[in-house]
Amino acid sequence: MSNLAISVSELSKVYGDRQAVSQASFEVPVGSICGFVGPNGSGKTTTMRMLLGLIKPTHGTGTVLGEDIKQPEKYLSHVGAMIEGPAFYPALSGAENLRVLASIGGFSQKKVSTLLEQVGLGDRGDSKYKTYSLGMKQRLGIAAALLPQPKLLVLDEPTNGLDPSGIQEIRNLIKEMAKSGTSIFVSSHLLSELEMISDHLVMLREGKVIFTGRTHDLLAAQNPLLVVRPEFAVDLNKLVEIATKYGKKLTVADGAITIFGANDWAPAFNRLAFESGITLAALSVIQPSLEETFFEMTGE
Repeated sequence: MSNLAISVSELSKVYGDRQAVSQASFEVPVGSICGFVGPNGSGKTTTMRMLLGLIKPTHGTGTVLGEDIKQPEKYLSHVGAMIEGPAFYPALSGAENLRVLASIGGFSQKKVSTLLEQVGLGDRGDSKYKTYSLGMKQRLGIAAALLPQPKLLVLDEPTNGLDPSGIQEIRNLIKEMAKSGTSIFVSSHLLSELEMISDHLVMLREGKVIFTGRTHDLLAAQNPLLVVRPEFAVDLNKLVEIATKYGKKLTVADGAITIFGANDWAPAFNRLAFESGITLAALSVIQPSLEETFFEMTGE
């Protein structure tokens, strides 16, 4: 069996004169949590829909669980997915909706109660779907995706509408699924969440893959940031002038300046500030987060 849950090469999708996805190539190892990120309109959902056999690629090749994406019937029984938000019968309860889906898909209905507990809906399974909050609807969508006991779970914005507690629960659920051997391919605009759970990343910009690989490798390759805060706010502009004079790229926010790629300049900047009569309240070197790296790479 292949050690790759997903593998695509030169995958493209064209709508008229618009290229939604352009020659995308990436791999998702079995058992990994792979974050799928990119600005709105970058082609994430289109790519997911191609992987699930919902639309056909214009060009390129790919496999899911070792099977050709041109023959999705060979692997879809082992794939769970939630794309572009879940859709259920409003007048049925959460449990009834899952039983309907289990019946249609040929899955065991005995798992419904367990799945509802697993996604934090154990006490609301008998409530009608139309009474659910957005976060509860997301949880039910994830429960539906877990019905086939999938080897691969594809999730599009699974934490949409969830409060911090709900986000943490879904994060823990995804981690537990991965520990049990399930491969997870998940997109989210909450990059701080993906940084915590993803061991691999695929990053899109305008339909093209601009990074694919280990999350650690991407972050380790980024230049650290130098964050400087003066003791007195009146000195902030002076610090900006000093850094600008030496050709440093920076931003100003919340009474501090952030200088890009200047970690080895910290001692010199501290001395220059002192010589200018400025006392620093803070001077720290930090590694860029996934969110900062994302903005830098995509130009967002």
